[in-house]
Amino acid sequence: EERKPAINRLRDIIKDNIPVGFEECISYGMIGYVVPHTIYPDGYHCNTKLPLPFLNIANQKNFVAIYHMGIYANPDLMAWFIKEYPKHCKYKID
Repeated sequence: EERKPAINRLRDIIKDNIPVGFEECISYGMIGYVVPHTIYPDGYHCNTKLPLPFLNIANQKNFVAIYHMGIYANPDLMAWFIKEYPKHCKYKID
């Protein structure tokens, strides 16, 4: 309950910045953002009936988690994130 304002703020930021056409859903019990079949008909490679996952946020036991699958597709973005992360958080990247 104490993390609810942080999750709501994060959700608002994501919704304000996510590419047009992506959809919000519940995915694996988390708030998820996906590339729908209307944009990417092939869907998720593990289960093509599912839309392509892009980003999830979750309230885990001890932290708020962001799972950003799209970051792996862009090596420059991944390198930037790894460089910037320690400037903003004292915990290691997992």
